[in-house]
Amino acid sequence: MNTMKRLYTLAAAALLLIATGASAQNAAVKKIMQTAREDNRVMHHLDILCNRFGGRITGSDAQENALKWASQCFQEWGYDVQLEQVGTLATGFNRGGWWGRMTGDEQMTLNFVTPSYTAGTKGLQRGHVVIEPRTQAEFDRMKERLRGAWVLVNGRLNGFGISSSPQAKEYRHKVIAQNLENERYNREQAGEDGKKRPINNEPALFYDEMIEAGALGIIQAAEVPLRALHNNYVIHENVPFDSLPVLPDIRLDEEQYNRIRTLVQQRRNVQLEFDIRNYFRLGPIPYHNLVATMRGSKHPDEYVVVGAHIDSFDSATGGVDCGSGVSAVMEAARMIAASGAKPDRTIIFILFTAEEFGLLGSKAWVEAHPDMVPRISNMFNRDGGPMPYVGFAAPPSLKGEYEKIAAQIRELYPDYPFEVRDLKPRSKPGYGGTDATVFGHAGVPILQMDERDVKGYDFSYGEIWHTDRDRYDKSIPEYQQQAAGALALMVLGTANLPQRIPVGEVYVAEEE
Repeated sequence: MNTMKRLYTLAAAALLLIATGASAQNAAVKKIMQTAREDNRVMHHLDILCNRFGGRITGSDAQENALKWASQCFQEWGYDVQLEQVGTLATGFNRGGWWGRMTGDEQMTLNFVTPSYTAGTKGLQRGHVVIEPRTQAEFDRMKERLRGAWVLVNGRLNGFGISSSPQAKEYRHKVIAQNLENERYNREQAGEDGKKRPINNEPALFYDEMIEAGALGIIQAAEVPLRALHNNYVIHENVPFDSLPVLPDIRLDEEQYNRIRTLVQQRRNVQLEFDIRNYFRLGPIPYHNLVATMRGSKHPDEYVVVGAHIDSFDSATGGVDCGSGVSAVMEAARMIAASGAKPDRTIIFILFTAEEFGLLGSKAWVEAHPDMVPRISNMFNRDGGPMPYVGFAAPPSLKGEYEKIAAQIRELYPDYPFEVRDLKPRSKPGYGGTDATVFGHAGVPILQMDERDVKGYDFSYGEIWHTDRDRYDKSIPEYQQQAAGALALMVLGTANLPQRIPVGEVYVAEEE
């Protein structure tokens, strides 16, 4: 009888623990819902990111300040916070303001940007305008005219700065030599068959020679909205301070560019003034991921990872790419902490750095934690703009569990649809696009919630992507608030699943 009593007592205690655990989880969910309705701070986080710190290019004071602030926030919310070094830059970059206008026969305020890690002006600089030389003969003819001139260069680049690398210099010199040979051929032999050899119109072909001749800067046409990235050579080759670019690299509204070019071709009086405050920082400058951890209560060595990249381009303020991700992830983390939740699995929030330099932050984290990667149940990543969450594709074995989470999200946001679909296994992704692909490439499930502009705000990601319109006001407050609450419920629910998400239900088996 004593044995039977002990068994009944143990069974009752186990049922009580289960009931108590379930009650605690339900209380945490209710608290998240209350916080999401009454005290949603997602736009407050975004305001600080964009309007106190601004554009957060890796290697800038703005990004370091944003990381310091975010670290303090996570610590205040009760997370264990670590800054994990990703790499080191030989030189950093800070962007100040920029201003320009045209004077002379016509006047115009200029709309332009410059790639990060490129040179600014020496204060306010004023000069005449010339069209770049295409051949050695043209360069020799106008060499003196280049002194003190702003030079209109051909074509469009994809937002990157003109490279001053040894390889780029060698390539340009080869093209110049080939053009010289083609010119000679066209003069002396083309008449025999009427066929002429082409002249290569590579933009800024005489880049190095124009610097030596005393040009003030180069100007290239750019489609509106204006896209500006960075100087790849400075970043990836760790260019020392004494070898940094010295020529301002300007991307001008193409309508204004075309008007100025027409005036110059007509030999009209055209003067341009620019004041561009691009500043370099003396390195070495280490850069870091922020990793904030809430340890699991039952399965501490199993993980749910939640990420967004804190770096942004800096011709605007990174309000969407990826301020809309960081602010939602931070608010989801705050809601979970404020709820008193004790998740079964460990939840890891990561603010990645140097995503815009080639997913460097996520690659570094995955490489640094090979023991943790196989035990990640899912990696949620927000990097698709300020859209609300409206659905989820669930693995077959866990679809019922995700239906319960979806019901919570619909209860919290009844104006938004949220449906659970059947997940169809797919191949593991290659690198590219977002930090999530790095985890997926390593075999981690990267199941994301569906996003859609359900209320018709006419948001266009292409409009802000790496452009001067990537601002705070382009994020949509009601969508951001919904995303933060939905993300908090989805992450906590995933951490409390009865089992990890089965990798075999996410990815098709690879052929050996």
